[in-house]
Amino acid sequence: MVTRTLALALSTALLAACSVGPDYVRPDMPLPGQFVRAPDAAAAASDAPGVADTREFWRRLGDPVLDRIVDDVLASNRDLQAALANFDRANALLRGARYDLLPTITAQADASRQRFSRDEGGDGSEVRSYSAQAVASWEIDVFGRVRRGVEAQRSEAWAAAADLDALQVSLVGEAVRTYVELRGTQERLRVARENAANQQESLRIVQVRVDAGRDNDFDLVRSRSLLEATRARIPALEAVEGAAMHRLGVLTGRTPDALVATLAEVAPIPAVRATLDGETPASVVRRRPDIAAAEHRLHAATARIGIATADLFPRLTLGGLIGSQAVDAGALFESGSGTRLVALGIDWSFLDIGRVRARIRAADAGADAALSQYQQAVLLALEDTETALLRHRRTEDEAARLAQAAADSARAAELARLRYRAGAADLLEVLDADRVRLQAEDALADARTRAAASGVGVYRALAGGWPERAVRSPVLARGR
Repeated sequence: MVTRTLALALSTALLAACSVGPDYVRPDMPLPGQFVRAPDAAAAASDAPGVADTREFWRRLGDPVLDRIVDDVLASNRDLQAALANFDRANALLRGARYDLLPTITAQADASRQRFSRDEGGDGSEVRSYSAQAVASWEIDVFGRVRRGVEAQRSEAWAAAADLDALQVSLVGEAVRTYVELRGTQERLRVARENAANQQESLRIVQVRVDAGRDNDFDLVRSRSLLEATRARIPALEAVEGAAMHRLGVLTGRTPDALVATLAEVAPIPAVRATLDGETPASVVRRRPDIAAAEHRLHAATARIGIATADLFPRLTLGGLIGSQAVDAGALFESGSGTRLVALGIDWSFLDIGRVRARIRAADAGADAALSQYQQAVLLALEDTETALLRHRRTEDEAARLAQAAADSARAAELARLRYRAGAADLLEVLDADRVRLQAEDALADARTRAAASGVGVYRALAGGWPERAVRSPVLARGR
């Protein structure tokens, strides 16, 4: 009987080579051959490293302060630590799902002593019983319900790993962009303070001329008005500077004031430039971790259709018991005290077919939603990249033109001042030239900041300029 039961179990196990439900196939989504906003040939010939360069893009800037900030973000950011914990959780669930493929074995031991009551017809005797046994149960995965569960959980673990990678790209991009904007704000502060100092000196000169009767109060009031307008810009810029310092402190996992002293030392605006270096929409789709996460979740949703479909078929369970039972503890495990049991159980809720089909329809709808989310992730990635490329090219052009405008306005202000001292121009001409110079220099600093930030946006959109060890967390190896 035992032999026949085992033979039946073996034959049913051999049927488990197939799993019900659809097998996952990567969606075939049409992609353009190249980016519409790709740089032209002249721009592509630039010596700026492309995103395919295996060096971390932020290290190419040669700013040790920025390098330390990014290292701290990757090591201590609280959001990254939470994502890492979520990945470890997904890995633990995957290991648990894999154990469902194996038999469950438990050990049991009992010792009892029973006295029969004379009032109930007994003879007042006592019976002792001792037993020890090992019990095994194993679901024979004929229709792939358990294997589909493992497949779904494996995909969820990979999705959690891709989420971790995507968060790394996002946080490093935010840290570098915030650092660039901080340095740009400090440059704008320098421009405003230098102009305020120059205007303060001009006001002093006008006061002297008014006191000597060479100028009138109108010139004095106009000069003072321009000075106060320039000074009024400084507090707002200082607030922006402080907010950027606070943001960088929190990104590194510390208190907002942790980096204030370090970042108070002014440094130049990093010149971040990015080129495609042969990148195509297809290569971006392959690289972006947010798209990978969406695809893994689509895979998991597809596997769950198989889990639901398997409930249409009977569930087979093989059980076994081996042990020893005796009335004396010393007789346990002797030749005459052995016990054994082999059983094949069938559980088939064929009368509950309506609920099963409802669960299958729900799983189908979940897969359809996951497919749409994957397709949307691809479209958003292409939009993100095209917009980043466009913004980077346009802000670089803007910065180049503003650099010439700032140089010309500075020269014009100098000439106006010389003409005023020679008596060939009035003070209004000098003040107007100073106003134009301030606007041009401030606009140049702002454009250079936005150009560098847009370069960071290109690296972030393409998820490029990263070595493999940075984009793919080393923890990922534990989930393979």
